[in-house]
Formats: sequence, C-alpha cells, structure tokens
Amino acid sequence: MRFLTILSISLIVFSSCSNNKSGDISVTIAEQYGLAYAPLQILKEKKIIEEQIPGIKVNWVKLGNTAAIREAVLGGKVDIGFMGIPPFLIGWDKGMDWKIFTGLSKAQIGLVTWREDLKTLNDFGPEDRIALPQPGSIQHILLSMAAEKYLGRSDIFDNQLVTMKHPDGMSALLSKRDVAAHFTSPPYIMMELSEPDMTLVVDGKEAMGSDFTFIAGMVTDKFSSKHSDSLSLIKSSIAQAGEFIMEHPEEAVAILKKDYSIPEEVLLSYLTGGGLVYSPEVEGLPKFINFMKDKGYLEKTPENIDEIFIEQDIK
Repeated sequence: MRFLTILSISLIVFSSCSNNKSGDISVTIAEQYGLAYAPLQILKEKKIIEEQIPGIKVNWVKLGNTAAIREAVLGGKVDIGFMGIPPFLIGWDKGMDWKIFTGLSKAQIGLVTWREDLKTLNDFGPEDRIALPQPGSIQHILLSMAAEKYLGRSDIFDNQLVTMKHPDGMSALLSKRDVAAHFTSPPYIMMELSEPDMTLVVDGKEAMGSDFTFIAGMVTDKFSSKHSDSLSLIKSSIAQAGEFIMEHPEEAVAILKKDYSIPEEVLLSYLTGGGLVYSPEVEGLPKFINFMKDKGYLEKTPENIDEIFIEQDIK
C-alpha cells in the first residue's frame, strides 16, 4: 500500500456515548468545518433531533479532520461522524466497525492556486506544496484521480501534501508564500476564488468524471445495532435540516451567520449559487471503492454493499 494511514487511539475528552442515568439515549456527533456541514448547524440550533426523539441528549464536537474523528470513534468517544467517503473507507479497511447511514451534501470542491504559471496539473513541480485536510481525505483522493487522469500517475503529488484545516489552508494560500495551491470546499473555495489572482486548476467533478457525495454520515455498529429506531429518526432529522436550507435559504443564513465571518448577502449567494446540494442520497461510492483499491489506498473491498452501508440505494 503506497501510504499508510495510521489509526491511533488518542485521549480526547468528549461526553459519553452510552445511555445516561435516566435511561434516555445519548449520542455524540462529530462534524468538521465548512458549509457542507450546514445541515448539522441547523440541527443544533433548531434542536430537530431532540424534537424527533424526546429525552435524547445530543453532544456535538467539531474536529479539524477525519483522522481526529476516526481516533475519537476508535476511542469510543463518538457515535456518529461526518466526512468524505474515502476516509471512511480507509477506516473500514483498517477494521473499524462502522457504516455509512446517510448522505449529507454535494458541493464544488477543487484545487485553487495563486500562481499564474500553474494553469494545469502538468505545470506543478516537485517543490510546489499543496494544502488539504490530510492524506486519504476526499480532497487527496480526488487529486489522485485527477493526477491519474491527466498525468498517468495517481501518486505524483503525495510527497507534496501539507495537512491543514480549511481555514488554515486558505490563510496559507492567500499569503502567497506557504503553499502553491489549496484543495478545498465551500465556503473557502468561493472566498478564495473571489480574491484577485486566484484561479481554479481542477475541480472534483472533473477529477471524478461524475457527481459524487462530498460529505456522508457514518455510524458505529454499536450505536446502530443498539439504537436502530433512533438512528432512523436522526437520519430523517438530517434530511429535514437539509430541506430547510434548500427551501428557506434566508432563514438558514440568519442561523448560520454566527459561524462564519461572511456578510449575510454573500453567505446567501454561497448557499443558493455555489453548487451546494443537501441530500441524504449517496453517490459515487462504487467508483471511490474501485479507484482506491486499484491504486493501493485500500487492501480489500466489501463483498456486499451491506458491509459498509445501511438502508440506502447506491448510484
């Protein structure tokens, strides 16, 4: 396998994922940064899960990347996490007992540069550093797909990657010093491309060759087997939050604005015109599996989709 994703168990202080003393259900949900996670922010503010499941205690944690979420799941500190499909598959490949139970969002993600000389992937040299959340992230796998497609070598940029949270990656890009490019997602991709001299080298759909789910929800086998009815209601709550954003974007902006240093009218334009789609549907899973197995990012593939997916049609 070309690179090893190390899944270590670290001590992270979160609320317990077990039943509380009163017998009510407790669930800890991990999210990351960006507008792709907006339905989760709506869930928190409007307490939709609590309305659907009276007595449930919902604990929210925000982590910098999927490695941190995997570590928290391994440590028994998180029940549900949201991330791209590739890092979920890497965790499953390493033996993690979890499954995808819902899609969350589709979005334009892509590689942004400030350098005029970097018009295509072929223009990147070995010293040009690329910021993204981590190796094995969906950004990394899409970059690898693009590299295979245009350069004939999927791993050509693996030694040039710089692990950064999206806000830090944007800062590094805009400084025009630390990195040559940043593979990012909304709202950071919109914010970057609104700046002078910033251009898009390649986007995710071009790399993938089709639409795909950007962020999906993963749940531990322990939680899904113990609380299957509650998980179904959590899934419907997530869908309800996504529908609220799509149908009432102005009201959604009023809720979301406290999480972003973005003018309301700009944030509204991102939600309505930035290619964001919030949906429980999951797209692109087989293509990710086949590419990652073929290129050595996975050692095995599921014999049956039920091994990694709960109750959803796959496209």
